[in-house]
Amino acid sequence: MWKVSTGKGIKVAVLDSGVDGSVPELRGQVLPGRDFTEAKSGAPQDREGHGTDIALLIAGRGTGGGVWGLARGAKILPLKVLSPKALGTRAMNRAIRSAADSGAQVINISAGRAADELGRAGLQPAVDYANRKGSLIFASTGNDGDSTNEVIYPAALPGVVGIGGVDEKLSVAKTSTHGPQVALTAPGTEIPGLCLEGGGYCALEGTSGATAIASASAALIWSAHPDWTNNQVLRVMIQTAVRPADGKVPSEFLGYGVVNPGKVLLDKAGKPGPADVNPLHAAPASKPPSPSTPTKKKPSSPASAQQAVAEPENRVSGTTLWVGIGLGVLAVSAGAAYFLARRRSA
Repeated sequence: MWKVSTGKGIKVAVLDSGVDGSVPELRGQVLPGRDFTEAKSGAPQDREGHGTDIALLIAGRGTGGGVWGLARGAKILPLKVLSPKALGTRAMNRAIRSAADSGAQVINISAGRAADELGRAGLQPAVDYANRKGSLIFASTGNDGDSTNEVIYPAALPGVVGIGGVDEKLSVAKTSTHGPQVALTAPGTEIPGLCLEGGGYCALEGTSGATAIASASAALIWSAHPDWTNNQVLRVMIQTAVRPADGKVPSEFLGYGVVNPGKVLLDKAGKPGPADVNPLHAAPASKPPSPSTPTKKKPSSPASAQQAVAEPENRVSGTTLWVGIGLGVLAVSAGAAYFLARRRSA
């Protein structure tokens, strides 16, 4: 895919815990950012490590035998909204608007929280603003699929593309939160990232990494088709996604399927369609719960939560898809040690 597109010319805003631009793989990849938390410690500072991991998955350059991101030509705009204390609605609101004003085509939010009606109402205007400015917003749906399955925001807001996670078998990841807020899915298990202690790399789990891969996929597609709008990029991502096994979409576990940018870049698949129509708005079944809907759902059975993904019509195998979407490069190079110690869910 990199012979067709590396994501060059695309700015991806990472709304997270900050990004450490001194990490070898990210040198030269990180733009000056802003800190919207109360701490005001500076956007480049990332004491949690979460935002840096997300940036690596999107635009890491493998320097020193490290992580290659899927869209290695994209640039990262770090906007800090997460602090050890909390994720605030006000910080998220301001950061989404700032990302849109900065010209970020893609906004990655690998975070969220259960919100009351006031919180939802506070974020929706910012989401609408960013959509009108031409940004495409991806947000993780959460990691409570095997427990409370709690709906989180902003992933469940209209105008945000909620991202769930799948495992190596292309089944929904056990912890991936499911429901009508899931629009697309991406790999969310055994994803490389920096270890919190001791150096080296650890295996990450969660919809945070899946969201980064979805954002990077959009960057690749948009770089190859710079005249497309946010709606058109999203439409071809939906059209080319690997469908659930039963063929019914949107699925509450997999949305419209697993992102498959190679289908767009290499096979020239997908029709961009109208520039000003959001493809998710045209599908009522994919809309998130109304404000009156409880934020907690009864967990589904493990069997239903492990809904499989079938091969698409072009008979691309699961293995080919897994490599084709970039996990062949989302890995630590042979020259570096890879520690398989489990890290916290991302």
